[in-house]
Amino acid sequence: MQNKIIKVHADDNVGVALTNIAAGEKITLDSIEYTAIKDTKAKHKIALKHFNVGDEILMYGVLVGKASLNIEKGEVLTTENVKHQSAKVSGKTESIGWNPPNVDKWRDKTFMGYHREDGQVGTANVWLFFPLVFCENRNIEVLKDVFENELLHKNINKHRLLLRSLVSDSGEEVEDEIEDTRVFKNIDVKFITHQGGCGGIRQDSELLAKLLAGYVNNPNVAGATVLSLGCQNLQIQIFKDALEAINPVHKKPIVIYEQQKSGTVDDMLKGIIKDSYEGIKKANNIERKPASISKLKIGLECGGSDGFSGISANPTLGRVSDIMAAVGGTAILSEFPELCGVEQEIVNRCVNDDDGKKFLALMKAYEKSVVDAGSGFDMNPSPGNIKDGLITDAMKSAGAAKKGGSSPVVDVLDYGEYVNKPGLNLLCTPGNDVESTTAMAGSGANVILFTTGLGTPTGNPITPVIKVASNSELAERMPDIIDIDTGAVIRGEKGIEAMGDTMMEYIIKIASGEIQSKATALNQSDFIPWKRGVSL
Repeated sequence: MQNKIIKVHADDNVGVALTNIAAGEKITLDSIEYTAIKDTKAKHKIALKHFNVGDEILMYGVLVGKASLNIEKGEVLTTENVKHQSAKVSGKTESIGWNPPNVDKWRDKTFMGYHREDGQVGTANVWLFFPLVFCENRNIEVLKDVFENELLHKNINKHRLLLRSLVSDSGEEVEDEIEDTRVFKNIDVKFITHQGGCGGIRQDSELLAKLLAGYVNNPNVAGATVLSLGCQNLQIQIFKDALEAINPVHKKPIVIYEQQKSGTVDDMLKGIIKDSYEGIKKANNIERKPASISKLKIGLECGGSDGFSGISANPTLGRVSDIMAAVGGTAILSEFPELCGVEQEIVNRCVNDDDGKKFLALMKAYEKSVVDAGSGFDMNPSPGNIKDGLITDAMKSAGAAKKGGSSPVVDVLDYGEYVNKPGLNLLCTPGNDVESTTAMAGSGANVILFTTGLGTPTGNPITPVIKVASNSELAERMPDIIDIDTGAVIRGEKGIEAMGDTMMEYIIKIASGEIQSKATALNQSDFIPWKRGVSL
């Protein structure tokens, strides 16, 4: 029989309801009986002791809040009786030892990837079109229409077929057309647009240049077509310098056109189409070959989190992260607002003391900018988070940090910096789902794992995004966006280790092109750069 409540860490003074619990219902945990004071929904927290105003609330073994009202033993925690509170941190207090998991079954595993000249290996083969400035977005959209209609010829969207039936007055239900008539079957063509490159502070354009350079350098990209207007802040040379800084010996083909030097739009588009087509045709000749899974760079993301995320889906990603670190692969943990409250553990896990200092400096600077804007990290939980049991930022963060497992932190990167060390890397990004996944792909992630408890359709234009549900109800309700269901952990049917192994097998299939992630199949290609500055 499934337990109705669990305690995540031995030091916790609150429990997590695994099912709905009625007021007056008797529940037992660690041989102690509790009486539920009020109706308590699954995923929410129940007090395991009496709290007076100001008493500390512990979950995951860390401080996640304080009582703002007296809370009876057995009472549900809410935003009315709990306020955000996190532990203070000043620097490294100890070095945390790490016992790597046994990875004998994974050490010699391979995937079928696209080998690049610089030694990186892609899980996809993409020719990427993008502008250096928003003024070129329209031309990117024109090129998208041209290339998608003439090169891809993929299955006609079922919603187009539905509209076609309405126009013809047939009113008949239609299915997808199954014929695949793509001209090139070994390369995909993707297009991204954005609102940056000019009009803001110069630092924003420089950061955008780093991000776009990271996309070109990502092993999933075979080549790129870059459009410039000519007079914008993000000059072509700034982009080239950013790419050379990331990879001084890059050899990927890049087609660059500047409109103010190209004459008419028609002449420019003709040249772009001809040059890009030649590059795409050559890139289509690149074939998948075996590669060690140590060549995987896995981004770790969560969005639409719920009260189960930190005890099922996120720890499963933590298991994958630890496996990758043990075999010499790479994992990337981002979303700095969702590390608030676990800073001490993070600093203690940093291999290099300077990285710990850099992490704290980035966190303090980020939080100050948020406070100066009239808000704070404590405002991070969304209405959906709160409704499903995450009532303070520290509580949300403690669960989110589980995605990083327990391995040492080998590097701390600011936004736009590229990953170059195997092991667990920290990347400074917002908690915003798309801004974070956008940044991880720009830092080299060739696969992204994305946990969710509420459901979110986010994808990425160059990197496959694998959606992981924290609960089976979500997986059953939104099967078109969920790849893996970790609800068996909540039901006690499967442990984190076994679930992590299941996920590793799935990652290898995605990385090898044997199957598509749900986000890729739905063509979810979201791209939102983080704009740190202001508009001028």
